[in-house]
Amino acid sequence: MTETPTVPSDSALDSAVRRLADADRLLLALDFDGTLAPFVDVPRGARALPEAKAALDRLEKLPRTWVAYVSGRPLASLEAVTEADEDALLIGSHGVEIRFGRDGVSLDLDEDERTTLQRLGETLQELVDAFPGTKLEVKPVGFGVHYRTVEGDRGAEVVRRAYEAAGAVSDGLTVRDGKDIIEFSVREANKGDGIERLREYTHATAVLFAGDDVTDEDGLRVLRPENGDVGVKVGPGDTAAQYRVADEQAVASLLTLLAEARASSTA
Repeated sequence: MTETPTVPSDSALDSAVRRLADADRLLLALDFDGTLAPFVDVPRGARALPEAKAALDRLEKLPRTWVAYVSGRPLASLEAVTEADEDALLIGSHGVEIRFGRDGVSLDLDEDERTTLQRLGETLQELVDAFPGTKLEVKPVGFGVHYRTVEGDRGAEVVRRAYEAAGAVSDGLTVRDGKDIIEFSVREANKGDGIERLREYTHATAVLFAGDDVTDEDGLRVLRPENGDVGVKVGPGDTAAQYRVADEQAVASLLTLLAEARASSTA
C-alpha cells in the first residue's frame, strides 16, 4: 500500500493550481463519482456539483485546454452522468473504453473472453440474488457487485463470496476493490493507462488528475510532478497524490480557481 505523504497546506495547493494555469497545453483528467459528484444510491442519478460543472464548461472553452472524465463507469453511463457532448474526452471502465471526441474505441472480445464473461455474469447474478441489498452492474468487459445498501456488516461477506464465485469461473480475472463495489473484468486496463493515452492524444505539457478511490491511485502514480503535473486525493486514505482536499465541494472550488487563473493566462 502506498504510504500517505505529508500533504501540503491549502495555500500550497492554490499556488500549484496557479502554476498549472500557465501550462502551454493543459489536460484536466478527473474521476467523476466522489470527486465531481456526490455518491448516490442510484448511479444513473449522479451529477457533478453545479459549481464544478460551471468551472469545467468554462475551462473546456479555453485555448489549449482539455477536460476529460476518467471513470470506472461503462462509457455509456459516463456519457449520461457527465452530460457529455460529442467532442468530450472520456475514459470508461477503468481505461478499457476510450472516446476521443467523436472517435470511439471498439471492444473486440475473443471467443474465450466472451465465454468467460457470460459465465461470470451468471455466477455473480446468483450471488446477488442471494444477498438482499446488493446489485449487479453490467460492464463492457466484466461486472461490478455493489453492496452499499447491504445491512449491517455483511459487506465483507459479500466481497469474500464474490471473490470465491469469480475465482471458480477463472483465475485470470482483473479484480478491483473500490468503495462499496467489487469488480471483475476479463481484460486488464487501469486509469493510469487511460491518462497516458489522454496525454499522448492531447500532447499535454501538464496534467491535473483528481480522484477519491483506490482505483484512482493508478492514475496518480503515472503523473509527472517534476514536469508540472498535479495530483489531488479527495478525502481520506493512503495516496500517491501530492495534495489532498476534503470533498467534492473542495474540488469544485479548486476548479473554479483554476478556471479563473487559466482564463487570465490564456487571454
